[in-house]
Amino acid sequence: MTQPRGCWNRSLPTMVLVLLGLLCWGSGVWAQGLQPLPDAPKIESGDTAWVLASTALVLAMVVPGLALFYGGQVRSKNVLGTMLHSLVILCLVSAIWVLFGYSLAFAPDKGGVVGGLDWVGLSGVGVDPYPKYGPTIPHQAFMLFQLMLAAFTPALIAGAFAERIRFSALLLFVALWSMFIYSPLAHWIWGGGWLGKMGVLDFAGGAVVHISSGAAGLACALALGHRRGYRTDYMAPHNLSLTLLGTGLLWFGWFGFNGGSARGANAVAIGAIVATHIAAATSALTWMVVEWMHRGKPTLLGMASGAVAGMATVTAGAGYVGPMGAVLFGLAGGALCYGAIVWKGKIGYDDALDVVGLHAVGGIIGMLATGLLASKGVNAAGADGLLFGNPAQFWTQAVAVCVTALFSFAGSYLILKMVDGLIGLRVSPEEETTGLDLSQHNERAYS
Repeated sequence: MTQPRGCWNRSLPTMVLVLLGLLCWGSGVWAQGLQPLPDAPKIESGDTAWVLASTALVLAMVVPGLALFYGGQVRSKNVLGTMLHSLVILCLVSAIWVLFGYSLAFAPDKGGVVGGLDWVGLSGVGVDPYPKYGPTIPHQAFMLFQLMLAAFTPALIAGAFAERIRFSALLLFVALWSMFIYSPLAHWIWGGGWLGKMGVLDFAGGAVVHISSGAAGLACALALGHRRGYRTDYMAPHNLSLTLLGTGLLWFGWFGFNGGSARGANAVAIGAIVATHIAAATSALTWMVVEWMHRGKPTLLGMASGAVAGMATVTAGAGYVGPMGAVLFGLAGGALCYGAIVWKGKIGYDDALDVVGLHAVGGIIGMLATGLLASKGVNAAGADGLLFGNPAQFWTQAVAVCVTALFSFAGSYLILKMVDGLIGLRVSPEEETTGLDLSQHNERAYS
């Protein structure tokens, strides 16, 4: 039986209204599904751009910055081999970092000692932010920035054993050091490990990068012994123009090294860059004055070393101290790192390019000075130091200094002895006399 025509006409508007309501409701649900939750992390393009730019700046510190800084200081027969160390370390550590280094350093904590294997092969490390490490930047951006720091650190160590290590031994040592020394240290302080839980302040690597590399450099100098002709042959730098160019690139890149550690384009990043520049300039001038008084003449190598010492010193506290605090970092770094290098000559270990004096001593000064001068007025996410009413922070920093130095030195020495037993650390006397460029790579820098 057919429905009366009038009844259909009366129900049609109702049906249309119901249908429109359902469409509107469905559209609202769909649109809501496209929007992030109110409390979900949101990527900020400015922060992301700054972290990516900082990553590129730190890359320039390794190659060509450090390669030139070190390459100019060795003898001409070893310049290519020394530069190649920086390049191969960058590539090797990159592979290790992607496979499991990043996971060991920054994956969810396992007993305060090391990260788990959750992110092996970068599984789960995507473009969405990971709030713990940067709520406004992609997780992969943070990972890549940390990769550059992880590569720069063992590249620093290479200065200690320059002109005498076998290339194959270098590769094995760096691979093992990156996995078993650097990754745990990074986790202890930055990845949620036990030192970080104690409240240690290390903004960009005073302990993780500089003390660890300096302590490992001392272990390398002792394990490999003196270069042939040490203190009898002429071993002056062969090309200080290269060293000056490398210094400029290191200074340029250090703005990203310290500024990028703020993980965003913000006031802390600006403060870190200001502190970095002030400390570098102050330390270079301090080194110049001290050397002038001690040796009778200022030198280009001295000022270049002073600038690097200042930047190494301020790395721990760059994001926690103001401009005048950075001046104090630079004064202490320039004077005390110079003194450490003079002391090295009296003790007699052959740290070829002064990794211990610049980085171990600079890192120690910086960590302890952070415990004195850090202020929550500069960075609310940090802590006050001793001079701002919190003496406990100084002792926390001192614990981190001792733990980092002892762990890196002992662990590095053990790795070196193992490598020596497996494949040998040093080139033969004949190869060392010939030079690493020809004996290890069959190349010449100069005809």
